[in-house]
Amino acid sequence: MTSTETVVSPLSPPSASTPDRRRWFALAIVMTAAFMDLVDVTIVNIAIPSIQAEAGASVSQIQWITAGYALAFAAGLITGGRLGDIHGRKRLFLIGIGGFTLASALCGLAANPEMLVASRFLQGGMAALMVPQVLSIVHATFPAEERGKVFGLFGAIVGLGAVSGPLLGALLTEWNLFGLEWRPIFLINLPVGIAGLILGSRYITESKAPRALKLDLVGVALVTLGLLMLLYPLTRGRELGWPLWGYVSMAGALVVLAALVTYEKRKTARDGSPLIELSLFRVKSFAAGVAVQTVFGIGLGIFFLVWTLYMQVGLGWRPLKAGLTGVPFSIAVSTAAGLSVQKLVPRVGGRTVLQSGALTMVAGVLLYLWEAGRYGTAIAPWQMALPLVVMGLGMGLIFAPLTDMVLSGVPREHAGSASGLINTVQQMGNALGLGLVSVVFFNEIPDVLRREQVGPVFVDAFQHALGWVAAIMALIFLLMFALPKRGAQHLEGAGEEPASTGEKQPELV
Repeated sequence: MTSTETVVSPLSPPSASTPDRRRWFALAIVMTAAFMDLVDVTIVNIAIPSIQAEAGASVSQIQWITAGYALAFAAGLITGGRLGDIHGRKRLFLIGIGGFTLASALCGLAANPEMLVASRFLQGGMAALMVPQVLSIVHATFPAEERGKVFGLFGAIVGLGAVSGPLLGALLTEWNLFGLEWRPIFLINLPVGIAGLILGSRYITESKAPRALKLDLVGVALVTLGLLMLLYPLTRGRELGWPLWGYVSMAGALVVLAALVTYEKRKTARDGSPLIELSLFRVKSFAAGVAVQTVFGIGLGIFFLVWTLYMQVGLGWRPLKAGLTGVPFSIAVSTAAGLSVQKLVPRVGGRTVLQSGALTMVAGVLLYLWEAGRYGTAIAPWQMALPLVVMGLGMGLIFAPLTDMVLSGVPREHAGSASGLINTVQQMGNALGLGLVSVVFFNEIPDVLRREQVGPVFVDAFQHALGWVAAIMALIFLLMFALPKRGAQHLEGAGEEPASTGEKQPELV
């Protein structure tokens, strides 16, 4: 027995003879927090015109209201995961959800655009403390035989949150509650966050890494610098005309990240407390899953932004009409995510389900492309329902099993670090996708358009972007061949062997 196996975490899964029902309350709390974060990522986009008109925000400030959250979130995720490993996942979760709630209040009460931008940065930073703890708490709380069901629920929440944000934002903006215009999109987080803080302190049990770790401050600085050098030019590149310094910054980011890898190797050999546990990438399911998740994020980043612009600008639909159009997609994602892990993966294997999801998404995207060309600007929401349902089913088949397979071989003591990496690559993928929108969508739109040209030109640009999305999903299908056919059994501690394969995990230094 290894030394780590002798350490019993307070969140060790309950035995069959002493089930702890509190874990399901804890699950509901952390899932609600994850849903709140996912909604907040997308809810702002739909309210941008109202913010610009009521608050007098400039174009640059509007961009930072949306980009500031993503930058702070992506830059802090890995650090947030490691802090949970060191100081306790419950403690960091409560700090994160409390800070997120406070930042939401500051956003809703912002006196000017500058205060709103600063509050969005704070909100993203607090989300970076909160979100990594969600999967870590799940991974540390539930035994292997229950995690399939749990990750199925997680995938359903992810799908629901990703699409319900625009709908909720449209409703809150058009209702203009108490004459507050756009502010309720942030203030709605207050009762949810306060309830999560109170209930979380009661029902979530503390857990942390079994052995003592230290925060790697140099690693924190390098990963933050590298991600900002990559994401900042992608966020502002189009607005500034893709200047040369942006390309230099992105190239320099690769150098910084390479230096991070070198430093982390030395840090591991010296004291065993690196920010990024590089040995995780020797776990095949984790390394392959991270690659798939990054490319998947690129495809989603392109689609959701282009889809919103196509409906609201190209077709001239009101925010509520555009939001309601996504309801079939949301239902399909949630349904498929719930069924995939619980029913399909045990029968046919995780990789088969994932690849089926990728091919289903390709079919849905191509169907949407065909319908957009056939109906043009006269297309109706009900005509979009079929391709959106097909795409949603494919997306749901990917979300939940992919998360399960990526974490399946990760020792519990590194769950926080792994969770932070998973969320970081998702955000990086989305940022890369948003940057590519300038290439695959805006390059097809002339700088000057007459009013009658807007609809047809946007339809053509939308079709062009959908072609790219279909190609990306096809690439994901090929990358999935690097995944194991079936996810390894979840490890209960470092050094244990998965029962299904007998393949020993790499020893952690």
